[in-house]
Amino acid sequence: MLTAIPNLPAGVIGFESSGKLEATDYRDTLAPALQKAADEGGLCMVLVMPAFEGIEPKAIWEDASVGIKNWSAWKRVAFVTDVAWMAHATNWFGWMSPGEIKHFPSAEMQAAIDWAAG
Repeated sequence: MLTAIPNLPAGVIGFESSGKLEATDYRDTLAPALQKAADEGGLCMVLVMPAFEGIEPKAIWEDASVGIKNWSAWKRVAFVTDVAWMAHATNWFGWMSPGEIKHFPSAEMQAAIDWAAG
């Protein structure tokens, strides 16, 4: 499940995950917010993932298509997690993402928001 993070700075969207991610999370929650942000000038996002409880196979496709659809609109993604392998993956493979992506530990949530806001 993806839940919107309220009260972020103008131009920044944010979501926190919980439980297993499903295709409907991307289609019904993430995709509309990303499209709106892209239409308004660019994608700056904070993504908080306290734990990883799995992802539905259809959600993997939705994740890829959501990212590609607005490829040139991506500016910054602050990825907030204490899940070690996810932090390492962000550092190792972040260069393949459009825009900038940076990992932050949970204790640095405000720094992540500030960085995403640019």
